[in-house]
Amino acid sequence: VQLQASGGGLVQAGGSLRLSCAASGSISSIGTVAWYRQAPGQQRELVATIRAGGRIRYADSVKGRFTISRDDAKNTVYLQMNSLNVEDAAVYYCNAEILGSRDWRDYWGQGTLVTVSS
Repeated sequence: VQLQASGGGLVQAGGSLRLSCAASGSISSIGTVAWYRQAPGQQRELVATIRAGGRIRYADSVKGRFTISRDDAKNTVYLQMNSLNVEDAAVYYCNAEILGSRDWRDYWGQGTLVTVSS
C-alpha cells in the first residue's frame, strides 16, 4: 500500500489550491484520513480529519476556509484550501488508516509543499 500526496504549489495570498491524497495497492478499506502540515521550525499540526463514516473535524485556524472530502471509489481524499494566507505555507502530509490484505496499518504520504506569496 502506498499513499501519495499531490497538488501543492505556489499561490498568491487569497488564492486556492486543492490537495489530493491517493492510496494505491492492495486496499480493503480506508478508515480515518488526516491532513497535517509542518512549517519550517514548527511542529507538525493537524489540519483536518475525515472518518470513514464522513465525520469531519478541522483545526480552528482553517475552519471556514478549508474543506476535506473523500472519494472512496477512487481511494482518494481531497483538501480544498481557499483564502490562503502566508500562515498556511507549509509541507502538507496526509495520513491514513488502511486495511490491506491482512490488517489495519497507518500510512503517511510523502508531503506536498504549499507556498503562499503575499
